Amino acid sequence: MGAGHTPRQADRMSIREWPATERPREKLLARGCAALTDAELIAVLLGSGIPGTDAIALGRGLLQDNGGLASLLGAPAEAISRRGIGPAKRARLVAALELARRALGEQLRERPALSSPRDSGDYLRAQLRDRPYEVFACLYLDNRHRVLGFEELFRGTVDGASVHPREVVRACIRHNACAVIFAHNHPSGVAEPSAADRAITRELRDALQLVGVRVLDHLVIGAGTPVSMAERGLI
Repeated sequence: MGAGHTPRQADRMSIREWPATERPREKLLARGCAALTDAELIAVLLGSGIPGTDAIALGRGLLQDNGGLASLLGAPAEAISRRGIGPAKRARLVAALELARRALGEQLRERPALSSPRDSGDYLRAQLRDRPYEVFACLYLDNRHRVLGFEELFRGTVDGASVHPREVVRACIRHNACAVIFAHNHPSGVAEPSAADRAITRELRDALQLVGVRVLDHLVIGAGTPVSMAERGLI
């Protein structure tokens, strides 16, 4: 806050009454996004607060309720709930997440080729990290390891997803893929591959070999850096 207002005083004032240099929207336009806190950026998306609670306080409350920015942005629309967050504000937040995901997808598709797990790790982590249920997905590649598409094939509960090799083979043929990268999330946040993960990876690898599709990697998405089963020598 500026020198003229303490945080408690500012919370009792409408943001419109703040000095222009302190208002989130004006600060963003004058100094860039990096000058804003997470709560201030959320406030710009929300557009307004409610009586007694400004947009920044709403943003701060959303971050606290959801355990931080990554969990908030990864939450499904129906899970973003707080007094003052109606359908319009909720839609803005969900749309911002989807735009971020699509931007990552564009960057991935524009790469001349994927050469390491890190090339696809950020994108797959953004897609799957904060899902409350387990998801098994495929990143389809051509013979030069350029991205053809991304698809969630199976969804399950926190206990696991049932993965059917026949459907994976069919999907790879449908995308005309020459190679594929698998990914699935562990809702527990622990990205260590399980015995079941290793077994289904071997089963899928063997099935896809019959149709000439190479399995390059299987990434396990948790709370931290994705674990590459290829780097572990498990492919």
